[in-house]
This record gives sequence, C-alpha cells and structure tokens, in this order.
Amino acid sequence: MPFLNFRNLFGSRIARIVDYRLDERTRGVIQDFETRIDELEHCTVDHRRRLGETDEKLDTALGDLRWIRGELDRMIPHVAAQEEQLETLREKLALTPRADDAEALEARSLVEEIQRQHAQIRVRLAGMARYEERLSRLENAKFASAGE
Repeated sequence: MPFLNFRNLFGSRIARIVDYRLDERTRGVIQDFETRIDELEHCTVDHRRRLGETDEKLDTALGDLRWIRGELDRMIPHVAAQEEQLETLREKLALTPRADDAEALEARSLVEEIQRQHAQIRVRLAGMARYEERLSRLENAKFASAGE
C-alpha cells in the first residue's frame, strides 16, 4: 500500500504541474482573445457611428434629389415650349420673303436671344442631370454597402 500512496502523491504532483502550465498557456490564449474582442467591439462602434452619419447624409441627398426632380419636371414643359417657339421662328424665317435690313436685324436678334436662352436652359438641365446622377450613385453605394 505505501507504493500506492506514493503513486497517488506523485501522480497528483505531476497533474498540478501540467495544470499550471496549461493554465499559463490558456491564460495567454484567453488574453489574446479578449484583446481581439475589444478591438472588434471598438471597430463595430465606429462602423455603427459612420453608418449613422452616412444614413443622415443620404437622407439629405434624397431630399435634394426629390426637390431637383420636381424642379426638372416643372422646367421640362417650359423648355419644350421654347423649343417649339424656336422651331416656329425658324419656319417663319425660312418662309418669310426678303425683308429690309432693319426687320432682318430685329428678327435675327430675336432668334439669337431665343437661342441664347435655349442654351442656358440646356446647361441648367445638364447640371441638374449630373447632380441627379451623383445622388443616384451615392444611393446605390449606400444600398450596396448596407447589403454587405
């Protein structure tokens, strides 16, 4: 029996040494995991903050886009009417018999004024279309990043 006690004593001693070494290794691994979890929590908080800011900016951009769309819808009939007037003037000029220099000069100045206004409207519409396209790309990017 003394051999059995010695065996139990020796076995428990070795088990404590192994447990101590495992505890040291386990503590290191657990510490690494805790550090990584803390980093991930900080990243998650930052991502949530940035996503909230992006949502606010997108809501503002969507409001602007709706306003621009309304303005564009409002202006399109006016542009169409001016194009029609311009075409009517072109037809009249083509059909009108030769006039004196004063009348021709006045007619040309009217046509030039209409063409100038028409060009200004086209520039405005092109700018609005570019802005609408940018907002659309922002919206698509937001929905693409929200899906990830």
